Amino acid sequence: MPGKAAEWRQDLDSHRMNSLGEMFAKPKPVIGMVHLPPLPGAVGYTGYPVREIVDFALKDAAALEENGVDGLMVENMWNIPFAVGMETSPEEMCAQAVAAAEVIKSVNVPVGINVVHNGARVCLGIAIAAGAKFMRVCLLTGAAVWDTGEFDHGCARELLSARKLNQAEHIKLFCDVDKKHSVRFPGIDLATHIEWTEFYLADAMIISGRMTGDAPDLEKVKKAKELANGRPILMGSGMTTENVAEFLKVADGCIVGFGMKDAGHPYRPVNPDKVKRFMDAVEKVR
Repeated sequence: MPGKAAEWRQDLDSHRMNSLGEMFAKPKPVIGMVHLPPLPGAVGYTGYPVREIVDFALKDAAALEENGVDGLMVENMWNIPFAVGMETSPEEMCAQAVAAAEVIKSVNVPVGINVVHNGARVCLGIAIAAGAKFMRVCLLTGAAVWDTGEFDHGCARELLSARKLNQAEHIKLFCDVDKKHSVRFPGIDLATHIEWTEFYLADAMIISGRMTGDAPDLEKVKKAKELANGRPILMGSGMTTENVAEFLKVADGCIVGFGMKDAGHPYRPVNPDKVKRFMDAVEKVR
C-alpha cells in the first residue's frame, strides 16, 4: 500500500511491549499486590474515611518496595461480591483512583491497576487518572462465566478504542488467559484463548490457577509459554516462597498477593518478613 496507509500496522506494533525488561529493572520481575480494603460502594465498606484506605495502601506499598519487589498493582480485592465489567460503582472507581494515585507518588517502581471482575474500561480510567504504567485485563478476548454467575465476554475493541481515544497507549495491557474465578465458554481451549489474546495486542499474558491463592499446574504454564508467540508470561496466582523458583524457571515474572501475607489472613497487611523471604527465593533463579 502506498503512502501513510501502509504505516497502520507499524503504528499498532510500536505501542506493544515485547519484553518485561522494557518496564522493570530486573529479570523475572515480581509484582506485589496492594489489596485495598472494601471501598465506598462495596458490601464490606463500613463508613471509614477514604484516608484510612489510602494509609493502608501506603503501608503495604512501602513494605513491598522496601523488601525488594519490582512493581506494584493496586486492586479492589475486597470489593466482594465482585461487580462485573462496567457495573463497578462511581464511588468504588473514584476511591480506587485516589488510593492508586497516592501509592504511585510514594514509590519508585512501576505501578499497575486491576479491577475485578474484568472492569477493564473502569480500570483504564483509574490508570489514566492515577498515572499507572500498566493494567491487568481479566478477559480481553473470548467468553466465560464468573464465580458470581454472570456470563461475560472479551472487551478488546472497547478497551483498545478507549485507550487510543484517550492517548493512553503508554498504559500496557497484562491480560489473563484461562482466568481464575471463571470457567471458559466450552470450546475455548488454552491454545485458542492465547492465540486470540495475543492477536488483540496483549503486551503480556497471565496464567493463574482455579481461584485466588491457587497455583496452576506447571505443565499448563509450560504449554502457555510455548503458545505465547514470544509474549511474556506472568504467573497470576498461587506463588509462594516454596514454589516460586520452580515456576520462574518457565515464566517470565509473577504477580503475588496472598503469598506475602500471613497464612489464613489475606485481608490483613503485607508481612515484610514474608516479602523478604519470597524475594530471596526469586533471586536464586534470576
